[in-house]
Amino acid sequence: MTPVLQSLTTLPSYLLFAVVMLGFLLLFILAYTAVTPYRDLALVRQGNTTAALTLGGAMIGFALPLMSVASHTTNILDLAVWGVIALVSQLLVYVIGSRVLLPDFRAGVEADRTAYGILLASLSIAVGLLNYGSLTY
Repeated sequence: MTPVLQSLTTLPSYLLFAVVMLGFLLLFILAYTAVTPYRDLALVRQGNTTAALTLGGAMIGFALPLMSVASHTTNILDLAVWGVIALVSQLLVYVIGSRVLLPDFRAGVEADRTAYGILLASLSIAVGLLNYGSLTY
C-alpha cells in the first residue's frame, strides 16, 4: 500500500469527527443565540462589533475543548459527551459574564460598546482554554 493510500485509511474517522464537531458547533450557535436576549446575527449583519466579538469568542471557547477531545481519543462517544459539557460550560460563561460581571450587558451589546464584547469574548476563550487543558487523558 502506498503511503498516501495508507494515510487515507483514516479518512472515515476524520469525516465522522469533522461532521460531529461541525454539528456541535451549529448546535452551540443555535443554543447561544437562543439564550442571549438580543438577536446576535442580526446585530452582526448590521455591523455591531460587540455582538460579533461575543459570539466569536464563545465559538472559539466552545471549539477548544472539542479540539482537545478529538486529539486525544478515537471514541466518538467521548467527543459527544464532552461536546455537551463544553456547550453547557460556555452557556454558563455567558450567563455569569452578562448578568454578574456586566448587569447591563444587553444594552452594552446593542449600543455596540466594544469593551463589553472584548471582556465576554476573553472570558469565553479563557474558560475554553481551561476546559481544553482539563481534558487530558
